[in-house]
Amino acid sequence: MTRGGREKDQDEPERKCIATGEVSPKAGLIRFVVGPEGAVVPDVAGKLPGRGMYVSADRASIAKAAAKGLFSRAARQPVKSPEGLADLVEALVTRRVTDLLSMARKAGDAVTGYEKVKEWLVSGRAVALLQASDGSERGKTKLRPPKGENSLISCLNAGEIGLAFGRERAIHAALAAGGLSDPCCRGSGKAGRSANGQRSA
Repeated sequence: MTRGGREKDQDEPERKCIATGEVSPKAGLIRFVVGPEGAVVPDVAGKLPGRGMYVSADRASIAKAAAKGLFSRAARQPVKSPEGLADLVEALVTRRVTDLLSMARKAGDAVTGYEKVKEWLVSGRAVALLQASDGSERGKTKLRPPKGENSLISCLNAGEIGLAFGRERAIHAALAAGGLSDPCCRGSGKAGRSANGQRSA
């Protein structure tokens, strides 16, 4: 069982956070590698070559790893951490989720607009509900996310969701099951944003 009480997926790979020492599924961690110039590089897509170092997807853990030289310890060599590493990770994760959402929209697997989103939720087509972090709380309570893990994505603001749909702003969006739904939902967990608009990573 995981800490959340759900049955652990035996096929879900896990890694140890170099900042907290906790072992968690890779989906909740940020992968880093050492670049050619000896600086730590965030690898939010998990595709860069090199030995991966993993940190929990929250600002405090990333800042701790950078400040205490934990990347150097994990890499077993001197490693430079760029200034504002947590901000860089946040920007990269946000861009990745936005890009995945845009691709899903082009494939017909994502819609925006209150009525369309509501229709997808009621019909059961939606596997995830996206709501802008800076949207009206009253308006957001009118829509309920589908059942299941990672079914509510609230790490993007209205401008970021709108960007994925070619609009200036969008408050609500829905994502259907498909090849892009899983990475989009998993990626969103790495850039949580609280009610006051501050992301956790």
